[in-house]
Amino acid sequence: MKKNSSHQIAHILIEALPYIQKFKDKTVVIKFGGNAMVDEALKHSFARDIVLMKLIGINPIVIHGGGPQIGKLLERLNISTQFVDGMRVTDSETMDVVEMVLGGQVNKDIVNLINIHGGKAVGLTGKDGDFIHAKKINLQTSSKEASASEIIDLGHVGEVSSIDPAVVNMLCNSDFIPVIAPIGVGNDGHSYNINADLVAGKVAEVLKAEKLLLLTNTVGILDKEQQLLTGLSIADTEKLIADGTIAGGMIPKTRCATDALKGGVSGVHIIDGRVEHAVLLELFTDQGVGTLLVNH
Repeated sequence: MKKNSSHQIAHILIEALPYIQKFKDKTVVIKFGGNAMVDEALKHSFARDIVLMKLIGINPIVIHGGGPQIGKLLERLNISTQFVDGMRVTDSETMDVVEMVLGGQVNKDIVNLINIHGGKAVGLTGKDGDFIHAKKINLQTSSKEASASEIIDLGHVGEVSSIDPAVVNMLCNSDFIPVIAPIGVGNDGHSYNINADLVAGKVAEVLKAEKLLLLTNTVGILDKEQQLLTGLSIADTEKLIADGTIAGGMIPKTRCATDALKGGVSGVHIIDGRVEHAVLLELFTDQGVGTLLVNH
C-alpha cells in the first residue's frame, strides 16, 4: 500500500511538471469568491495554492468579491438594500460600507491568510496607484407596463473604463502577490463598486495573462443533462447561451470569460471553488476540476 501510495505521489508530481514549465514566469489572474471565501478549510487551501504558484515562478494575481459580507454588515447597520438585475443599488452610505468591507475586512483577511502560509501579499483597491478607472453604470430596462425603456440609477455601481497596471507590475516583479478589491474611481473622484468577475477579466486582458481562473459554487458549465463540459470555444458558448443551456448567473460569467479570450488571454477556467486545492488541480493536472474556455 505504501509503495502504491509513493508511486501515486510521484505520478502526480510528474504530471504537474510540463504545466509548471509552461506557466513559469507567466501571469495567472484568479477571481476568488463563493464558498471558497467563507469555508475555513477552503480559504486555507486556496492561500497555500497561491503561495505555491509564486514559489515555482508563476505570478498569481488575486481579485476578490465580498457580496455576502457586505450584506451582513448592511443588515447589522440597518441599511436597507435593493437589487436590480442582480446588482446592488449603491448610494453614498452603502458605498462607504462597501469600501470598508471590500477594501478593509475582506481584502486584509485574504492578505493575512496568504502571508500566514509563507507568501508576501499586498492588498490594493483600484484607488491605489491610480489603478482602476471606473465609469458609472446606468441600467436600461424595459417593462411590460412601461411604454418606453427606463433608466435606473444604481448609484455607485460602475464598470471598468481603463486600467493602469504599473502598480501591479511593480508588485509582481518584486515577489509580492497583489490582492485586489474591485473598487474603481471615476473622473468625478467618486468610488464605484465593480463586479469582481469583470475586474478580473479586464486585469487579465491588460496584463496579457496566460490564464484567468473564475472560482464558482458550481462544477463548471453543464450541458442539458447536467454533465460537465470540460472544453469549450467562444463559438460553443454562444450556441449554449442561445439554446438556453447556459442561463442565469452563468451568462455574465461566461461573457466575462469570452471577453477576456478576445482580449488576448490564452485560456479561461470556470472552476469549482468548493473543491480543496481547486486552483492547483485545474492548472497542474490533466483532468482539472472545471470548464476550460479557449479562443478557437
